[in-house]
Amino acid sequence: MSNFEDFDLVGVAQGIAAKQFSAQDITTWSLGRLDSLGRQYNAVFRLDQEQALSRARELDARQARGETLAPLHGVPLAHKDLVEVAGREMHVGSKVLRGNIAKKNAWVIDELEAGGQVNLGALHMAEFAMSPTGFNAHYGHGLNPWNPAYACGGSSSGSGIAVAARLIFGSLGSDTGGSIRHPAAMCGVTGIKPTAGRVSFAGVFPLSHTLDCVGPLAQSARDCARLLTHISRPNPNDPWCTLRAHEDYEAGLNGDLKGLRIGVPSAYYRENLDPEVAAALQASLAVLQGRGALLVDVQVPDMAKIHEMTSIVLTVEAATVHRRWIETRRADYGSQVIARTAAGFTHSGITYREALDARQTLIQDYLNTCFANCDVVHIPVLMVQTPSIAATTTGTLDEVLQTISGLTYAGRAINYLGFPSMSVPAGFSSQHLPLAFQLVGRHFQESTLLNVADAFQRDTDWHRKRPF
Repeated sequence: MSNFEDFDLVGVAQGIAAKQFSAQDITTWSLGRLDSLGRQYNAVFRLDQEQALSRARELDARQARGETLAPLHGVPLAHKDLVEVAGREMHVGSKVLRGNIAKKNAWVIDELEAGGQVNLGALHMAEFAMSPTGFNAHYGHGLNPWNPAYACGGSSSGSGIAVAARLIFGSLGSDTGGSIRHPAAMCGVTGIKPTAGRVSFAGVFPLSHTLDCVGPLAQSARDCARLLTHISRPNPNDPWCTLRAHEDYEAGLNGDLKGLRIGVPSAYYRENLDPEVAAALQASLAVLQGRGALLVDVQVPDMAKIHEMTSIVLTVEAATVHRRWIETRRADYGSQVIARTAAGFTHSGITYREALDARQTLIQDYLNTCFANCDVVHIPVLMVQTPSIAATTTGTLDEVLQTISGLTYAGRAINYLGFPSMSVPAGFSSQHLPLAFQLVGRHFQESTLLNVADAFQRDTDWHRKRPF
C-alpha cells in the first residue's frame, strides 16, 4: 500500500494494528510528502528523517514481538516549532532563537512518545506565535493548500497546512487568541483549544503564559479526542497545569445530542458577519438539530471590556518574554511582532494586576449570559472569509495590523476567559475555501465539545475533503 491520503489518524493506527501496513511504510510516505508538498506550501521548518525512520522500525519490531500497541502506535505526526524536542533545534519561527537546541522534551512530546507517535519534525509558524494569518517576515508565508494566494491561518500555520494536505495525521499547535482555531478554520481541519491549564505547557515556548494553551489539530473530532487524551494527563511539576483527573475523550463520543442545548448568540457574534459564513453557521445548526440538539437564544456580556482586559494581559506578558531581546536584538524582529508587542511596555503593573483580577468577574458575566441556559455556545471562528495574503500585507503597518486584528474578533477573548473551544469544518465558500464554526464550552467540558463535533461529522463529510 503506497497511498494513504484517505486515512485519518484513527484509521492509520487501526491499519498498523491490523498489519495492513507498517509504521515504516507510512512514515516513509509521510516524510516524502512533507519533503515535497510540505516545502512547496512552506509548512516545514525541520524534518527529522533518520530519527523518524529509526523510531518507525523500532515500533514495527515491538509489534513483531507481540507487544501491546499504544493508541498512537506508528502514527506520523509533526508539531509546531515551539515544542521542545531533545537535541533538536527549536527557533519558534524567529531569527532570535535560530540555532537554539532543546535540552529535553516538552511534557506533551513525552506523552505522545508514550502513546506511540512517530515525530517527523517541526512545522512552520508565525514569528514568536504573533500572527493570525501565517505571516512570517523571516521565513515567508505559510500557503493555504486550497489556494496558495490565500492565508493559511496562524500562528500554528504549518500544522493546519500539513494536516489539510494529508502530509501528516495530526499535529500539536498552541493557541493564545485563536492560533489553533484560525489555521484549522482556514485550512479545513478540526482543532481544539483546551481549557486553560488542562494540558501542561512545560517545554512549550510562551507568548502569554496565562492565555497560552497547547492542543491538537487533526482531520476529525475523533482524531483530536485521541490526541487530547494522550496529552492531558496532569503534570505535577507544572504549577500552571490543573491536577484535574485525566479523561478518555474518545470514549465519550457517542453521537447522541438529544436534549443538548446549543446557545446561539444574536448579538456581537452575528453582527457584521459575512453572508457565506452566516449561511454555513446556519446549515451546521440544522445538522445539529437533526441529531437532537435544542437551539437556544442567548445573550452576550460586555465584550468590549473583556477584549480590553485580554489585550492588556497578552501584551504585557508578551513584552515580559521579549523585553531583553527587543532591547539587544531589535533588528532581528519583524515589524509586526514589534508593533504587536509595543503596548505591553506602556501598561503599569497596576493596570496588569487589575486585568488579572477582573478575570473571575468577567468569566462569571459570560457564564451568566452566554451559558445561562445552554450547554455549548455556537459562534463563528472568523467573521469574514479567509483573506488573501495580499489583503493582509498591503498598506501601511497600521492598516495591516487593523486588518489582521479583525480575524481574532470571535476567538481571542475565549483564552482570557479560559474556556475550551474548537473549530469544526462546515463547508466551502464560493471561492472554494473552507468555512467553519466554533464551539465554546464551560471549563473542562472538552468532552462535550468533542461529542458535538463528532456528531456533526457523522452526518457531514467536510472534514474529509482534501485540497488535492
